[in-house]
This record gives sequence, C-alpha cells and structure tokens, in this order.
Amino acid sequence: MIEKTGVAPSALVKKEFPEKIVLKKPKAVIECYKDIPCNPCETSCPFDAIKVPDDINHRPVIDFEKCTGCGICVYNCPGLAINVFQLKDDKVLMKIPYEFSPLPKIGKQVNVMNRAGEKVTEGVITKVQNTKKHNKTALIHIEIPSAFLYDAITIEVKPHEA
Repeated sequence: MIEKTGVAPSALVKKEFPEKIVLKKPKAVIECYKDIPCNPCETSCPFDAIKVPDDINHRPVIDFEKCTGCGICVYNCPGLAINVFQLKDDKVLMKIPYEFSPLPKIGKQVNVMNRAGEKVTEGVITKVQNTKKHNKTALIHIEIPSAFLYDAITIEVKPHEA
C-alpha cells in the first residue's frame, strides 16, 4: 500500500512506536519506511539514542531507553519523518516539525491530520519552539485525545495562515 499511495498502513505505523507504558515519558518516533542514505538524526542526538546500522542506506533505529524526547532529532530530520509522543492521562502530547509561517499561537485549536491528509481530531497548541539555530523548522507542541495516538501526524495549515 505504501508504494502505491505513499501512506503507511496502520500496522506499519504501530511497529515504529514503543509500548504505551514507555510513552509515559516523551519518546521520538521515527517514520522512515525506506532505506535511503541519511543520518542527521543519529549525528544530532546528544543521548546516542539513534543509530543507523553499518550501511548508511539502512533505516535508523531508536533506543527508547536512551531517548529523552528532547526533539533535537525532529529539527534535524530533512524528511520531517520524526515526531515526539507522550501519553499523559487521557491525552497525547505531540511535538511535530513545522516549516510554515506564521507560526501557530499557543492556545489555538487546530485540525489534526492523519498520514493521508485527513482530519482525525482537533488539538490545542501548547508550546511553540523556534530558536535561531533552527529558524527554518519550529517544534510545535500539540495536545490531542489519546485515542488518536497512532493516527495523528501533523496539523492542517490553511492557505490564509501560511
């Protein structure tokens, strides 16, 4: 299916996530589904939590025990293929890369989209990180209902907002 549509099926997505108990703390989830020569996630991780196997063409592997969910890898992934997720009570806290302007405002309600670009729920922006070092990629923090953990991937950007 991914070869035809470009959209990862649910079973493939779920394989990239750690067990829910691990998500009590924030953890990066890498959604690289093809072997390509790339390693900025590995070289940028200050906790040595991401490894690309011997051949740089292989997909990166994350050690969830070492990952702190800091989001540095999210900023550095040229394919925007990394998000951070944390389960907190009945909510999911997501950190996603965002490369549009203007940046969304804290407290704004947004449409949260799945991998096919369809709205799955609504969320609230809780934080916007945009440092000079990463001025082309911001890290947007969004709170959504926990039922959408495996579906949510990004937010809708409306033409008049970008």
